[in-house]
Amino acid sequence: MAPLPSANQPLQQRLLQLAQTLQFAWFVGYVLLPPLLTTVDRHLSLLFCIFRYSLSWITLNYYSRWAQFSYRTAFISAAVTYGIVVYKAFRARSRAGSKAQGGVLALAADENVQYLAMALVWLFSPQYPLAMLPFGIYSIFHVATYTRTNLIPTIQPPVAQAPVAGASPSAKPQYKPNALAETIGKFVKEYYDASMGLVAFLEILLWGRLFFSAIMFAKGSWILIAIYTAFLRSRYAQSAFVQGQFRHLEARIDSLVGAESTPPAARNVWAGIKTGARSFHDATDVGKYVAGAPAQKKAS
Repeated sequence: MAPLPSANQPLQQRLLQLAQTLQFAWFVGYVLLPPLLTTVDRHLSLLFCIFRYSLSWITLNYYSRWAQFSYRTAFISAAVTYGIVVYKAFRARSRAGSKAQGGVLALAADENVQYLAMALVWLFSPQYPLAMLPFGIYSIFHVATYTRTNLIPTIQPPVAQAPVAGASPSAKPQYKPNALAETIGKFVKEYYDASMGLVAFLEILLWGRLFFSAIMFAKGSWILIAIYTAFLRSRYAQSAFVQGQFRHLEARIDSLVGAESTPPAARNVWAGIKTGARSFHDATDVGKYVAGAPAQKKAS
């Protein structure tokens, strides 16, 4: 995290210093990404893109010019944002002189690389509105965190509190908490787990949507579901929220299939699906091939 700005500096200078950081470029990727990467003056918000596309979806105008523009720009924003995160991680490893263990498989196990890849896949694929929602939820918390830790201290620098009587002169200064920053912090802490559970549910639901397209033989759907299945498998290996949603889904279906009115054939089908899913899980355990390299957590 960058050092706290000095309250003695003018606001313009503090903002200029903040704009020169790479983390600010990451923030811009979520909030103020240019529709054309070479045109700095034309910015568009990722969340506005989702909101704008939602209006088109509600009015059944999903393929209007504005709807397609909003949809594609949302994923350009997501791709640039995760690209910056991946670049920062790669640069940090290069400066430390370390090499990633496990080669390509270790790189593929990085969550940020996975979301970067999926943003590019959705960018060039037919429209699947559900695919935007996980990125939108992540952006809410990323932007809230950045606002609390960077923007607010820049616009309203923290004011040092008077030292307590008898305190050591070398003691670390204490700063008066900012009310808005405290409110944002409480929001993030209170709703983060529930929101990540919602993201996991949406990602599983999206697989179902892709499977429906595949059995209807929509153009490119089989390739897309193969790519997304690999992504969701990686998410299951790395995210306790995804694992929890799968367990919850399994328990719900077990309850429905276990009813006395359920035909035996349906029970056999469900048992076969669970057996096949477990076999797929065991056969695609990347940890057996990465030589124990831990997956990197998503940066915020």
